[in-house]
Amino acid sequence: MDYLSIIRKYYPVDNNLRKLLLLHSTRVADRCMYICDIHPELQLDRPFLLEAAMLHDIGIAWCHAPSIFCEGTEPYIKHGIIGAKLLRDEGLERHARVCERHTGTGLTREQIERQQLPLPVADYQPETLEEQVVCYADKFYSKSHPERVLTVAQTAQSLAKFGQEGVDKFLRWAEMFE
Repeated sequence: MDYLSIIRKYYPVDNNLRKLLLLHSTRVADRCMYICDIHPELQLDRPFLLEAAMLHDIGIAWCHAPSIFCEGTEPYIKHGIIGAKLLRDEGLERHARVCERHTGTGLTREQIERQQLPLPVADYQPETLEEQVVCYADKFYSKSHPERVLTVAQTAQSLAKFGQEGVDKFLRWAEMFE
C-alpha cells in the first residue's frame, strides 16, 4: 500500500497543512519503527505500523484548528473518526481502526457520554499492539509545536488534565515500549 498516494489524494496541494501532516506523521512513524527495532519480541507488523503511523491523522483537514492550518468545520476531536471513514472508503479497515483509536490514550463510551464529546458513542480504545504503538508514539509530538519532542514525564503530565486513567495507560505503554 502506498500511503503517500493516499496523502496526496486528500492533500493534493503542497501547503503548510500537508507539510505539517507529513512532518508530524513521519516523526510518529520514526518512533514506531524505533519501537519495532528495540522490541523484536513484540512481533509487530512493521510495514503496517509504518503505513498506519503515516495515515493516523489523515482526517485533520476537515477539522477547525486554524493554528495548525486546519480550515475545516468539524471539531478537532473528530479527526480520528473522519480519517477512519476516509480509510474505510479506501478499503483499509486496519488503518481506519488506528485513526479512530489514537485520540488521547483512547476514548471509552463512558468518557464520550460523560464529557458529551461530539463523537458517535462507542469505544475507541487501541486494542492491537500496533494500535497501541501508534497511539503511544503520537503523544510525544504536538502539531502545534512541531519542533518539540516531549519526554515520557512531560507527556504523562500533559495527559493528566484528561484523567489519571489515561496517564496510567500511557505509563504502562512506556514500560512496554521504551
